[in-house]
Amino acid sequence: MTDNKHDSIAQKDSPAGERIAKRIARAGICSRREAERLILEGKVKVNQDVISSPALNVTDTDKISVDGKRLPQAEQARLWRYYKPRGLIVSARDEKGRETIFDALPDHLPRVISVGRLDFDSEGLLLLTNDGGLARHLELPSTGWSRRYKVRVQGRVDEARLAELKHGITVEGVRYGEIEASLETQMNSNAWLTIAIKEGKNREVRRIMEHLGHPVSRLIRLSYGPFQLGNLDKGKVEEIRPSILKEQLGGADSKSYQAGLDGPLPRNAKKPRRPNPSAKSAEKNNQKPTLKLGKKQAKGKSDADNRRPKKRR
Repeated sequence: MTDNKHDSIAQKDSPAGERIAKRIARAGICSRREAERLILEGKVKVNQDVISSPALNVTDTDKISVDGKRLPQAEQARLWRYYKPRGLIVSARDEKGRETIFDALPDHLPRVISVGRLDFDSEGLLLLTNDGGLARHLELPSTGWSRRYKVRVQGRVDEARLAELKHGITVEGVRYGEIEASLETQMNSNAWLTIAIKEGKNREVRRIMEHLGHPVSRLIRLSYGPFQLGNLDKGKVEEIRPSILKEQLGGADSKSYQAGLDGPLPRNAKKPRRPNPSAKSAEKNNQKPTLKLGKKQAKGKSDADNRRPKKRR
């Protein structure tokens, strides 16, 4: 591989435009980090020249291709609420051959990536977007957005120990920041808690509760920042209206996305439905949505949610 004019730009001050990896991510091809990996592997061309460094700014006049395919025009950044059921992997592929959320998503959706993850046995709200840069921004703890969960744990819970979590806790050498935890219902052998975190580290809630002696038997994400699970049915997807998304991302920290939020919608994009009054009210006031539990669930017993979804044909 030889040096070319694009690699030489990396040595200069950044010109106008945006970073090549960010541009690829905004097109919904992959995440920004994955785009940087593709660049280092020599799979990205700008104006027919292979580039070897992500330290390059591009503009709308540049012709970009990834893996030999022309990069599509960056469309308006869009965001969807998805009720992820239990028994699905949040990944493009699984080495064990398990079904992923992308196998189960409706065919009418464009190519999307998830904002963060929920593990195989967890369920509830998962945000999806067609914009890798937006996904990265929403995942950062610096946004200050809480992820709120309804959690069923084993054993009898000491509320005083839950209250101590607001100061953070260290588990097996990993430091977790402020955690809001409260006891909702105590039963004979298990309990329902409400837990809110801001960092979203890998399996954070499960590891903390197991450290306290209360293994998690069910975990449901109720909200991610201002966006609520509400009355969304399992496996269903609903787009968040662009006006609401823009309102929530209107601060100074989101200046780099304004072009994406104001960009064009694809011609075949479905216009988002207006949220029902109860969901809109909960979203606006950042209230905790209600979650209906069946009789068996109220008694702490297992239910049909443990079953793996049927494979789509």
